[in-house]
Amino acid sequence: MEERAALSEIYRATAAKLFGVCLRILGDRGEAEDALQEVYVSVWRRAGSFNPARAGAMTWLLAIARNRAIDRLRASGRPRANAPIEAAASIADEAPDAQKGMEADEERRRLLICLDELEEPARSAIRAAFFEGFTYAELAENRGVPLGTMKSWVRRGLGRLRGCLER
Repeated sequence: MEERAALSEIYRATAAKLFGVCLRILGDRGEAEDALQEVYVSVWRRAGSFNPARAGAMTWLLAIARNRAIDRLRASGRPRANAPIEAAASIADEAPDAQKGMEADEERRRLLICLDELEEPARSAIRAAFFEGFTYAELAENRGVPLGTMKSWVRRGLGRLRGCLER
């Protein structure tokens, strides 16, 4: 029962954000809800594979949500959605207390500063992949570079970003 309570707490703390990612990528509320359910099923099954040395919990969850949404999009054969991020505003979210809000603002500020310190093309590739839901293949095609090159840019950029955030 302890594990279920923990998953329930994780769900309450993260569902709105993860749903926003799924909705942004899929552009369809029903599809986004299904993708979100798949995210938590995956988290339940793979919780033991989480490694805090590799990424923070929210980063891990966001990556799972992004990948599930992209998988659903590919399986449907529909083109990628371009719904504005504001479309996620109608999702109910419990307002965090003031302390948590200030901490989140500080983390966001640090992330943006560290992102701005990255060199192009890693900076724009990371933003497009993680904030806009583009796949590595889409990024590589849009920029006219091999897929391996794009993956290397993102991987090295994420390493530099992690180093900056750990300072």
